[in-house]
Amino acid sequence: MQNSFEVEHRLGYRILRWILAVALVSGVIVSTVQVILDARRVSRGLDHDARQTIAMVKDAAAQAVFSIDAELAQQVVDGLFAKEAIHKAHIAHPEGEPLGSRNRPLQETAFRPVTDPIFGTERLFREPLIREGSPETIYGYLDVRYDTAPAAGTWLDRAAVTFASGIATALILGLVLFYVFHLLLTRPLLRIVRSVKQVDPAHPDDRLVITPSGHQSDELGLWVNVTNNLLVAIGDSQTRHREAEDRVSRLSRYDQLTGLPSRDTFMELLIRDIEEANKRNTSLSLIVCGIDDFKSVNEQCGFRTGDLILQTMADRLTSKLDNARFTIARLGSDQFVIVEKGLRDGFQAADTAERILASISSPMLVDDQNVTMTATMGIALFPSDTDRADRLLQSAEQTMTLAKQNGHNHFQFYIASIDQEIRDRKQLEKELSQAQSNHQFHLVYQPQINLESKRVIGAEALLRWEHPTRGLVPPDFFIPVAESNGSIVEIGQWVLNQACWQAARWASDGSPLRIAVNLSAVQLRQETIVDDILDTLKRHKIPAGRLELEVTETSFMTNLSDAVAKLHRLHKAGISIAVDDFGTGYSSLTYLKQMPVQHLKIDKQFIRDLLVNEEDTRIANTIIDLGRSLNLSVVAEGVETAEQEYYLSQRGCQLAQGYYFSKPLLPKDFETFVKGFHKQIVENNA
Repeated sequence: MQNSFEVEHRLGYRILRWILAVALVSGVIVSTVQVILDARRVSRGLDHDARQTIAMVKDAAAQAVFSIDAELAQQVVDGLFAKEAIHKAHIAHPEGEPLGSRNRPLQETAFRPVTDPIFGTERLFREPLIREGSPETIYGYLDVRYDTAPAAGTWLDRAAVTFASGIATALILGLVLFYVFHLLLTRPLLRIVRSVKQVDPAHPDDRLVITPSGHQSDELGLWVNVTNNLLVAIGDSQTRHREAEDRVSRLSRYDQLTGLPSRDTFMELLIRDIEEANKRNTSLSLIVCGIDDFKSVNEQCGFRTGDLILQTMADRLTSKLDNARFTIARLGSDQFVIVEKGLRDGFQAADTAERILASISSPMLVDDQNVTMTATMGIALFPSDTDRADRLLQSAEQTMTLAKQNGHNHFQFYIASIDQEIRDRKQLEKELSQAQSNHQFHLVYQPQINLESKRVIGAEALLRWEHPTRGLVPPDFFIPVAESNGSIVEIGQWVLNQACWQAARWASDGSPLRIAVNLSAVQLRQETIVDDILDTLKRHKIPAGRLELEVTETSFMTNLSDAVAKLHRLHKAGISIAVDDFGTGYSSLTYLKQMPVQHLKIDKQFIRDLLVNEEDTRIANTIIDLGRSLNLSVVAEGVETAEQEYYLSQRGCQLAQGYYFSKPLLPKDFETFVKGFHKQIVENNA
């Protein structure tokens, strides 16, 4: 505020600068115009004077030429030099023979560099000499050269006076105008500013602005009156503003939907709980609880249903957990946080987590329909994991995030290596995002064998990531990461495109094999997935019956109706649908009844111990019998021995793949294998 009253910041000072600048420019312009007009007048006067002088001696000069009187001619010339401005005079016959001539040097003056460009150094005037009786006959010429210095010097003196007087007049008028402006505006404004500075911001209506004398009825007086009215209004509303701020502050500390403390408020409570635990030398646990697949609930049922579920969750937590021992808050979105104080050990924290899971998973009535939700939780302990509030919450959040990667409806405790694990995962995500553009992906193909005809009828396309430093990264390691961050959509489209291209190439070479491609849950949830798949087939000119899409049971569990609709569209177009890893998920006959499935793939974990583990053998037999009863083809994965192949063939399993036949192969090696395998079968039959 003080800087606004320094000289260079004052309005009057700025006005003075502008007025003086405008006055100076105006004075220069006006004076320049006057000087230019005077220069033109001087130039015309110089020409007029020369014409008059020549007119006076013209007759005498003509008589001298006519008479060839050199003495008279010289007298005429000498008479011309009575004028100071004449530099040279010359009377001559038409042939150029002079009768009289005289010159004197040009005046040497300091101002010639200025005036010569304006008036010229000298001016030549030539007059033909004739007699009255014979005007058509020219007897000679009178040449007169004028030195412009005398006239230019007089003009320059007047120009200096004109410039000086014009600028001085303009500056004087500017100063007078500034003084009037200062009296009428800037000085009253300065007084108003000083009066405004004395207003107390806490009580603006106690000391109002004083109106400058003489300005009660003009614009300044009106401005002061409006300002005073505003100050009074501000003073009247300050109390209401403070009350509103207090209400906003209270609202910001608590979540509006659930009534639980907000994240910032919770951090204050957590710091206080940690300080209390330090004083009493006790432990506490911090549980971050995230509702599973809450985003899908919002998308399918609407945000109102999602809000009702969150309110129900909050009510259950507050009713089941004692306020004296627990601090409960909402971190945001679908995440809640619970702090248990006075903890005996980690087993007590696990018991609490089990109670919370049971409470959340019990059905709730939302909009006249029963909804069942689950949650996944991360748990961090004080002081064993960390003694800082922010690190304790961060540890629990990271643990919850990691736990969700490994499944739903369970809890997981923080471990010291979780930070490194999270960093490794982030690095892997970064490298995975660059893998496709760096051409690090490639496909391998594992043959699928018809156990009855002993022929290769198709191949499963499997993705491989050849990392420049990590080497071959296992799919089980990077596929979950790609599904988590959504990059599986782009990767899956690349796999489909490459597999279809390869199938088209094999078909053109005379081997029309069926290609099986895995379709992840994330891909299946995309709105355009059906059109993308059909467009890919059309682009590569592949019959739809030559493509098989493998989906896991869990991929259509979250939104059954949407998944069923999309798979029915694909099946209607002619694409085969296979349930991959059958037996490892929910294996509900309800899903098989609704899904347009043609193949069941027995997971390799049941084939690995076939004939060795009785339970695995029974499961494999059950799946084969189920496929036969539902008229579905059964594909056995992971066949590694002749005994397994023989048993599956005898039990009625139609298709198989595994290392007993071949490992996944590059395209060239796959072609070589197919030729060799069929050749061997022919030789054996022969």
